Amino acid sequence: MNYRVAVRALCEFTAKTGDLDLRFTPSPTAQQGIAGHRTVASRRSPEYQAELSLEGQFGALSVRGRADGYDPAANVLEEVKTFRGEFTAIPANHRQLHWAQARVYGWLLCQSLQLPQVDLALVYFDIISEKETRLQETWSASDLQQFFELQCGLFLAWAEQEMAHRAARNAAARALAFPHKQFRTGQRTLAEAVYKTVSTGRCLMAQAPTGIGKTIGTLFPLLKAMPGQQLDKLLFLTAKTPGRKLALDAMQVLFPEGQDAPLRVLELVARDKACEYPQNACNGDSCPLARGFYDRLPAARRAAIGQTPLDQKSLRNVALEHEVCPYYLSQEMARWADLVIADYNYYFDVSALLYGLAQANQWRVGTLVDEAHNLVERARGMYSASLDQQTLNSVRHTAPAPLDKPFKRLDREWSALHKAQAGPYQAYPQLPAKWLNALSSCITAIGDYLNDHPHGLAGNLQAFYFEALQFNRVAELFDDNFLFDVSLVEGGKRRLSQLNLRNIVPAGFIGPRLASAHSNVLFSATLSPQTYYANLLGLPEDALWMDVESPFGAEQLDVQVVSRISTRFVHRQASLEPIVELIARQFGQRPGNYLAFFSSFDYMQQVAELLAERHPSISRWLQARRMDEAARQDFLDQFTLTSQGVGFAVLGGAFGEGIDLPGARLIGAFVATLGLAQLNPVNEQIKQRMAARFGAGYDYTYLYPGVQKVVQAAGRVIRTQSDQGTLFLIDDRFAEPKVQQLLPRWWRLQ
Repeated sequence: MNYRVAVRALCEFTAKTGDLDLRFTPSPTAQQGIAGHRTVASRRSPEYQAELSLEGQFGALSVRGRADGYDPAANVLEEVKTFRGEFTAIPANHRQLHWAQARVYGWLLCQSLQLPQVDLALVYFDIISEKETRLQETWSASDLQQFFELQCGLFLAWAEQEMAHRAARNAAARALAFPHKQFRTGQRTLAEAVYKTVSTGRCLMAQAPTGIGKTIGTLFPLLKAMPGQQLDKLLFLTAKTPGRKLALDAMQVLFPEGQDAPLRVLELVARDKACEYPQNACNGDSCPLARGFYDRLPAARRAAIGQTPLDQKSLRNVALEHEVCPYYLSQEMARWADLVIADYNYYFDVSALLYGLAQANQWRVGTLVDEAHNLVERARGMYSASLDQQTLNSVRHTAPAPLDKPFKRLDREWSALHKAQAGPYQAYPQLPAKWLNALSSCITAIGDYLNDHPHGLAGNLQAFYFEALQFNRVAELFDDNFLFDVSLVEGGKRRLSQLNLRNIVPAGFIGPRLASAHSNVLFSATLSPQTYYANLLGLPEDALWMDVESPFGAEQLDVQVVSRISTRFVHRQASLEPIVELIARQFGQRPGNYLAFFSSFDYMQQVAELLAERHPSISRWLQARRMDEAARQDFLDQFTLTSQGVGFAVLGGAFGEGIDLPGARLIGAFVATLGLAQLNPVNEQIKQRMAARFGAGYDYTYLYPGVQKVVQAAGRVIRTQSDQGTLFLIDDRFAEPKVQQLLPRWWRLQ
């Protein structure tokens, strides 16, 4: 059996030492890095070989990679690194790693071409000045061979362990039995479709109702297919924390032996949830868990692989025991886990960790995208950016003196940009070149300042810097899939504005990510119509679609269409009293716990206040703006098996999906809105774009996302096959055939 490892991965394992150091030094974007490498290559002779593929063997270890460039005439192998700022700011342990990579490539080249010696050069290319700083050494083939064998020897024991683990993992996957006596209705159909999808390397969209056990119904067949398809990793990608918990719980059901299970399961959480010292910077001078991080990492890594599932709590315990940062230990363990459970952004974001590792290591990956209806909006957010001139003004007052000139220039170009704008909002077909140049200069100036003052970034300046970097990064991606608009804001005596780069069709970014995986399964209770999601997410033309049979019967859910009440904004005031009386009447006929969903906090508040006034005996609890996890849990804790009352919530918010209130905890819901997005200039611009692109502007912008929120909210009522409940759809538009076609097939509308 052979173990493949990339040159970079090998050297990062064996040659990284010292502190974790993430001082705010401006690094090039991926596009800038690629451009920098091309510039260097263009300066070389015609015989220069760029992106040279090399491979070598050491025992069971196969080492491969692409060297940046080789000049056969001069016999020089180059390792090119792009950077911004001062060369002297590059940490010594980074240069040590770069030299290690160059030496491994050097031996692979000597072996390939039978060279007795070779010159190795580290070429550091400043993307701003386009100057090269060159460090060069001459090495004999025998010395390079010795270095290569030393690195491989350090890694080989780990590689052998990994091969043994993979064999045990695959054997366990083949032997894995379904954990329950029988499949639920629809669950077997889903599981079979997932298995076939993985076996054929396809993409599947599965609309599967709540209650069939989607998590186990997708994980089980993917695990069974893992050995036969030679998958390196499984990625369970989810939009919210509850999704991660469901996946972890499912793995405990599939492998109840827990820590002895032959499958390594890792949960990745956001940096702010994993950081032990949020007040400290990520470097050895500031944080004790960053000091000597790479020196203590091998022992922490060995301990971590013995823990499964490696959830947030377990990983934290291992990290603190070995005095390393939990967040960056989790990033390291992503390389060695079999199943990674993580948020969407870990695979789909611009600089996504899992996608980057998969590409660098050529992993064969199978993905499960949980609650995939959320991916459209989440993806749009990942590839969007905004900047506010008011923020710039506040930053200018406290910014250090060297930044005054670039800030003034940016502010001047900003004001010139919207000077001629007639209305409060306007969309523009092109990005403002002069303003972007000023922004780029401002970013560079902040970067230069930080090279001289590593601790000089804090507070508002830090926030602005990151926002500026994101805006600049997204601006490089701008095309007809984006909307650029300017909104004027009140700024006292001056006209100020907010600039927005909105991604409206993320297909160009999400599609390639999906295509790079061996197979993908996107599943949700609401994935209709399929063309909407397929078009916006860039799914392949041969993507499969299925609508899984519901385990619930129409008799379980009494669906009432209340078409006599309009919840349109112009009719809102007139709707308050009839809605209150509807809630009170239903509560009187069948007391228990209900959820009432509204289109806005204001609308919700008005109905709740009128209910309290007219029917004070009915208990109420209200969703608040910007609730943290503890507050959200307090809200849900009101729904007990013995309580009776009405919870008021906003459609599409924290309680519209992903919550589980089975049995008497929830017996009905009132949905007093069609869920349509607000009518505003931005959405109208998106509507125009959608009409031009897909011929369905209103449907893509308003109707489909709105009804999806309604169905998700309604799905809170019936959670098990023994549940009975009532659903009131309150709006005259729910009576329209076009809307009813988008509702679940098993509902019987009355």
